[in-house]
Amino acid sequence: MVIRIGLTGGIAAGKSTVASRLRELGATIIDYDVLARQIVEPGGEALPRIVEAFGPSAVDAAGRLNRAWLAQRVFSGPDRQALERLDTIEHPLIYAKAQQADAEAASQDDTAVIVHDIPLLADVIDDVPFTFDHVVTVEAPQQVRIERMIRTRGMSGTQAKARIDSQSPQTARLAIADIVVDSDTDRASMLARVDRLYAQWSAQARHDA
Repeated sequence: MVIRIGLTGGIAAGKSTVASRLRELGATIIDYDVLARQIVEPGGEALPRIVEAFGPSAVDAAGRLNRAWLAQRVFSGPDRQALERLDTIEHPLIYAKAQQADAEAASQDDTAVIVHDIPLLADVIDDVPFTFDHVVTVEAPQQVRIERMIRTRGMSGTQAKARIDSQSPQTARLAIADIVVDSDTDRASMLARVDRLYAQWSAQARHDA
């Protein structure tokens, strides 16, 4: 039986590290950030809708999404409805791609562990067209995450705090998760925990096949 995992975590909490490890172990990863990038590429379904909603400044001279401009508008601008408008455009298109990828993985292996890597799962848990066997959230203290964003993403402290504030709080992620992975620890310990989780899920998938 296919095991479906919902993977989430606040920005810069270490979710990508966990996802990479699960991929190495053999899980199928459906990365919703990757799907979100695909739909806004030139020719993607979302791009003309974004331009219609936000104006011509949403694309650059080459016709590509002006990510910096849009991020400033959505996460730091005065328009409090901007993020909701963007989500309304993007989310249905992302879900459709996720359903296609999930169906393909399940058809190839009926004991697959399919991980849906969804940063904002707490916000969309009622809209995502899947039921998960487990929901995992990767967590770290807010100040640790801010320092990571400053160090690795070139953000200012204010920008990093704004990105965190734009997401649902840790309490919302904890409310939907049955498994918490602490990334504010040494890397080896964190990855060992991920290894144990994957072994449990794989065994469950084979047992229920």
